[in-house]
Amino acid sequence: MQTIGRFHPVKTSHSLRPALPFVASLFCVAAFAQQPQIRYEVSFPNAVHHEAEVRATLTQVKQPELKVVMSRSSPGRYALHEFAKNVYNVKITDGEGHELSVSRADPYSWQVSGHKGTVVVQYTLFGDRADGTYDGIDATHAHLNMPATFVWAHGMEKVPMSFRFLPPAASNWKIATQLVPAGDGSYTAPNVDMMLDSPVELSAHDLEEWTVGDRQFRMALHHSGTKAEAAAYAKMAQAVVTEAEGVFGAFPKYDGGNYTFLIDYLPYASRDGMEHRNSTVIAGVQSLKQAAAQSIGTVSHEFFHSWNVERIRPKALEPFDFEKANMSGELWFAEGFTSYYGPLILKRAGLTSVDGFSRAVSGSVNTVLTAPGREVFSVVDMARQASFVDAATANDPVNRSNTFISYYTYGAAIALGADLTIRTKFPRKSLDDWMRQMWKEHPDVQKPYTLEDLQSALGNAVGDKTFAADFFRRHVLGKEPIGYGALLEKAGFALRKPPGKHVWLGALAYQMTDGAMSITGPVLRDSPAYVAGLDRGDKVLEFEGKALKSEEELQKWLDGHKPGDKAKLKTEGRAGKKDLEITLTESPNLEIVPVEHTGKAATPAQLELRQQWLSSKALHPLPEVKKYCPVCQRAHAFEYSNCPFDGSELGIVPSDPDKAPRPGGRGGRGRGGN
Repeated sequence: MQTIGRFHPVKTSHSLRPALPFVASLFCVAAFAQQPQIRYEVSFPNAVHHEAEVRATLTQVKQPELKVVMSRSSPGRYALHEFAKNVYNVKITDGEGHELSVSRADPYSWQVSGHKGTVVVQYTLFGDRADGTYDGIDATHAHLNMPATFVWAHGMEKVPMSFRFLPPAASNWKIATQLVPAGDGSYTAPNVDMMLDSPVELSAHDLEEWTVGDRQFRMALHHSGTKAEAAAYAKMAQAVVTEAEGVFGAFPKYDGGNYTFLIDYLPYASRDGMEHRNSTVIAGVQSLKQAAAQSIGTVSHEFFHSWNVERIRPKALEPFDFEKANMSGELWFAEGFTSYYGPLILKRAGLTSVDGFSRAVSGSVNTVLTAPGREVFSVVDMARQASFVDAATANDPVNRSNTFISYYTYGAAIALGADLTIRTKFPRKSLDDWMRQMWKEHPDVQKPYTLEDLQSALGNAVGDKTFAADFFRRHVLGKEPIGYGALLEKAGFALRKPPGKHVWLGALAYQMTDGAMSITGPVLRDSPAYVAGLDRGDKVLEFEGKALKSEEELQKWLDGHKPGDKAKLKTEGRAGKKDLEITLTESPNLEIVPVEHTGKAATPAQLELRQQWLSSKALHPLPEVKKYCPVCQRAHAFEYSNCPFDGSELGIVPSDPDKAPRPGGRGGRGRGGN
């Protein structure tokens, strides 16, 4: 999955999934009458106030005491979210409407007895956060993540279930989901595990469909833009889907026969992305007109998960436990490698430029090489922190700035380093070979992997188990950074400090208030502010005898100094007022740029490696995706951000649809890239 700003995975217990695709005929009326079943009905009489009414009917219940629960965790999340907090007006009856005996041993379950085989659970559900974890219900749509929506029962996890969604009478909502339609307006799932992994979007969305090879894809796009923008965005997604297949050599076998993108781009949604076995949920606050070229990165990330984590899946997440936090030391591969392939697939598909790609991978390398957390935990132990950081909340201050690097970031940096290392040491081999080897050894069928399996697959992919063992010992289980500078140089990229003078206090979170700089977050270990003794909660009252009242004044003060200068500060903290001396340093931050931006020309060998790395690997023809200038009406390669002729910002559809776009070209004064 990806949280925008942060991006995350799916997780359901595959042990409960059928090995072969199920069909609606398995859930015929006759079969239902002969075995336990669960029927859900959801209506929205008070959607304007973010409420739904849910009714769950459980029949042929065998347990004398039935434990009904709301999940505490969700596929793709690793922290606890306590979905029962949004459930109220609970009423539990038998099949004749008589209230049953109910006890509560904890906040998220109900122990039911005296039911005579039928239990009906009714409740009001509140949801006002449209993202990859929670529910977003209002007058415009119902965005339902199943663990946040439906109760389920212990002992009935393998019972087939059906769903009826009843939109408000005056709405024109349609239903989009990876659940299988039964033909009578209802939808089905074979068990709890698949149900909890099958989000639903009810809205007046635009539906776009396409095929690549023999696989079918759908995009339900709920947004404030036009149908033309929806069609253009679907074509962008088609390019992503087509290019992603090239990494693995084949698509997964999607249960139900297709893959569905459920997307909300609305100002009242939340930024997020969450993959599921046969679909993904993506949400954002900007429109396609504003941010299509940026938003497609989340599509690329989440779709790559349909292989990496949905089927190539860590053993630590099998079976996924919906009632506790789930821990996996392999998330650097499941999430981090996916974060690397997201922008790489965009570049290979022509949806970003070389500059755009280098900017995308700069952040992860810069963080891993400069953040103090690398000295505290290996990437495996960073992944094991997920339960504390994956949308988890806490009231007490934490020190993660000094102890933690996201497994998304750290894993993406390792993927980049592994890719270039393999390409350098093993001609005609790459990270793609490692991914394909993992897909070969851990395909659609249930066969989750361990850390040892990852190392073994790397050795098998390159034909050198000693190399694989050394790479894992140093960079995965150990804390040694990869030599990025030399590796990037071979592909015609430079790892450098940004040009100009960058005097540094430290990566401080602060506010300028009442003529003082108030430090609001942890101070980075070994930074000038840290060494001087500043900490969260301290105020800098004066810089060399002068109070600074704004960020602009602070920046002007910094610009007047050079690395190595010492400055006197007047501060106030828990120990009272005192004078400190701070030694300013140069910022340690790094960036990755093509060597052409350093005034040098790339050599033929560098360009050849760059081409091998970043060129298309698609097995099917890529759709032609263009951008359009609103001024000169020219069409340009999608990787351009601005018109090369007049500098105007390009859009994904012509601004004047009645005018045929003129042929574009290279050159002019516009900037390429995203």
